[in-house]
Amino acid sequence: MSRFLLSTIGLLAGVVPVAMTVYVSASAQAPAAAQEPKPYTETIPGTSVKFEMLPIPGGTFTMGSPDSEKDRKADEGPPHQVTIRPFWMGKFEVTWNEYDIFAFYMDLKKDLDDAQKLAADKTDGVSRPTPPYTDMTFGYGHDNYPALCMTHHAAMEYCHWLSVRTGKTYRLPTEAEWEYACRAASKTAYAFGEDAGKLDEFAWSGENSEGKPHPVGQKKPNPWGLYDMHGNVAEWCIDHYRKDAYATYPKDKPALGPVVLPTEKRFPHVVRGGSWDDDPPGLRSSARRPSTREWLRQDPQRPQSIWWLTEAVFVGFRLVRPMEEQENLKGLRSKVTKSSPYQ
Repeated sequence: MSRFLLSTIGLLAGVVPVAMTVYVSASAQAPAAAQEPKPYTETIPGTSVKFEMLPIPGGTFTMGSPDSEKDRKADEGPPHQVTIRPFWMGKFEVTWNEYDIFAFYMDLKKDLDDAQKLAADKTDGVSRPTPPYTDMTFGYGHDNYPALCMTHHAAMEYCHWLSVRTGKTYRLPTEAEWEYACRAASKTAYAFGEDAGKLDEFAWSGENSEGKPHPVGQKKPNPWGLYDMHGNVAEWCIDHYRKDAYATYPKDKPALGPVVLPTEKRFPHVVRGGSWDDDPPGLRSSARRPSTREWLRQDPQRPQSIWWLTEAVFVGFRLVRPMEEQENLKGLRSKVTKSSPYQ
């Protein structure tokens, strides 16, 4: 049994009773003028594992990078106005402590007592990852380390599982929500300014990580209190990746909640923020990266796993909880199956 499965059992021992770009005109539907959300701590039901969610105020910002930004890539433009409703976002990236409960629940539940089983029964029908053929921590670390190597499908299914367990709507951020939260009202290459020389204070990158991810929350947070938005692990967004997506948005008014909805295709989807394995340009607030089938290259299984990415030791994710969910994301589930096309 792997050491991260053993770690999770220890945690559970304390148990108690075609890609479409979609947007809505901001002038047609403005964000709800409700009370701003408050920070809170969620305990995963039936366990002692907790995670923190921080409020992100609604607003309008310029998404993408200007032509003048150093190291800018073509898929970061054209810059366009986007309006975002208020939501909550994970203070930290999802850790193995959290993800193990989902990924290895079927192995763990036989160790729970009858009362604990009853508490977990409502999620028995939720799809869960197949067992990995190797230790997916790759020896980097487990407790308080960001979970990594999961597919976009797996990250979305984790969110669905957590939503069922808690009765709250948890999901991946849209690409627009992610950049909005990362910028935290800044207009510079990084949330802390233009000087990449200051990155060491805020992020684990290829320049200071010593070739590995690190426990969450060790660097300084951005102005909205979010840790590791730059670096550590790159983070999945809901969106299917389109290089020219920004060109489809209105030029004369803000788009409200734009998103390129995922399809049954396994690749490409958007990851943001850069990672411990990336150079500073890849950690910029506007930097985009598409997932590729190469991230499955060493997977010997046929068909290759829809749950685990053998080459994506730099990819994880972060949770979002909308204050008021937009219509096109209500009930959204991954459409990927074993027979899904790769691209």
